[in-house]
Amino acid sequence: MSTGLSRQQCAVTVLGGPTAVIDIGGLRIVSDPTFDEAGPQGYLTKTAGPAADEDAVGPADLVLVSHEAHPDNLDGRGRAFAKTAPLVLTGPRAAERLGSPAVGLSPWTGHRLPRPDGGGDLTVLAVPAVHGPEDGERDADGNVNCEVIGFVLSGQGLPTVYVSGDNASIHTVAEISRRVPGIDAAVLHAGAARVPAKFDGRPLSLDSRRAAAAAAVLGAEIVVPAHYDGWAHFSEGLPEIELAFHEAGLSSLLRVAPHGTWVPLTR
Repeated sequence: MSTGLSRQQCAVTVLGGPTAVIDIGGLRIVSDPTFDEAGPQGYLTKTAGPAADEDAVGPADLVLVSHEAHPDNLDGRGRAFAKTAPLVLTGPRAAERLGSPAVGLSPWTGHRLPRPDGGGDLTVLAVPAVHGPEDGERDADGNVNCEVIGFVLSGQGLPTVYVSGDNASIHTVAEISRRVPGIDAAVLHAGAARVPAKFDGRPLSLDSRRAAAAAAVLGAEIVVPAHYDGWAHFSEGLPEIELAFHEAGLSSLLRVAPHGTWVPLTR
């Protein structure tokens, strides 16, 4: 963990669990930071620490938090790391709970950041996510399980990148594809997270087959899986993801590398 992650022109690396580092437009973006070591986290259990710690990641220009209600997407050290960033983008309710520097975005609203590479702005669009079955009971705000959002990153001369957050709904992916055509790369939270007490144990995030279906619906050329290991409640892992993409004839889209290894976001 002592080796730093050198800045990249346009690439992503998954550190374990949902945590990804995206270098794009001269910005370092960290999504759903989880830096705690293995151990119990309330009713969840973390089984492995990250491939790189906060010091290796270095200062982030932006932190994306799909939701802060569950420790597998924002644990103690991840929360502290987010607080050191100049900007955190998340859902409105999560922003209220996190406080500064969090800014809340409702689905289909965006935020622009100046790009250090001189290419203008990077636009971060919040998109919907359903953290459980489509027919699951919804709260007063219309959320299944809790408030969750995904993100689409775009800018002139850059690939358009979708970060799914903990979404289990193909219907939602189809809506995103319709409203944001031309997604080039996708970081998909797969792993079929399950908690027996919730929704009869049905998946709370994409299972492997739905991840392959999401890739097909999006038409993305590059798919990077995340959120499939490091926690005991993930019911599917990399072998199931690779098999599902193979059976769907989509293996050429899948980009899998050891955690902490950079994957280019363009072909």
